[in-house]
Amino acid sequence: MAKKKKPIDEDIIIISKSEQKRDHHELQDLAEVLANFNVNQRSTLPLDEELLAALRLADKIRGKHDAYARNLRFVAKQIATLDVEAIKFGIEKIKNRHTIAAFQSSKIEELRDNLIADASQIEPLLSEHEALERQKLRQLVRNASKEVKAEKPAKSYKELFKYLKDCVTFE
Repeated sequence: MAKKKKPIDEDIIIISKSEQKRDHHELQDLAEVLANFNVNQRSTLPLDEELLAALRLADKIRGKHDAYARNLRFVAKQIATLDVEAIKFGIEKIKNRHTIAAFQSSKIEELRDNLIADASQIEPLLSEHEALERQKLRQLVRNASKEVKAEKPAKSYKELFKYLKDCVTFE
């Protein structure tokens, strides 16, 4: 005689044990990445004080294999209580900071060249970025375009780049 099956409530999501293990291993890998970061890099991430204390302990016991592994499992459990996606985003930002800086630098160079070629682009730029000063920007663009036309050393050209780099941010 077959056993009667109980009706399964459709609101409950059943996660297989192997999927739980995969998720836990992913959190452990994330904990190891965090443990390999230095204190300054960790400070930029959205981590709570208890997790930071556990990571400081991991730094101290790195040479003791079993204790270090146990501590990383604890760190993984702590990470599970936080916003994992925000932490992953912060880690990617740290890992790709050179790529991001190169991208921003090329965008600023392109913006500078466009301003020198066409000074009418100053007004839309000023409306997008309130940190820019109208008079200073116009003066730098005017001087840089004169230098480019006269083929002089690019003093204002470099100053314009530095000013834009300081005031304009790209997301």
